[in-house]
Amino acid sequence: MNDYSDEERRIISYLRESAARGEQYFRAKNIADAIGLSSKQVGARLPHLAEKTDDVDIEKWGRARSTTWRVTIS
Repeated sequence: MNDYSDEERRIISYLRESAARGEQYFRAKNIADAIGLSSKQVGARLPHLAEKTDDVDIEKWGRARSTTWRVTIS
């Protein structure tokens, strides 16, 4: 994970740990609240991380008021 920024590492670690506990659906706001970033910071990085990371699968799942992301461990 050397080619990830600090924020990206924090997001991926949170998603990996949460997915391992059985959680699958996330919103940027909830991730941001849990790791101390803004929802804008998280939301801007998730599409990039979906393409970049191999250890978790990040999929844009639905959009109501905010985008929901489905996360599974690869």
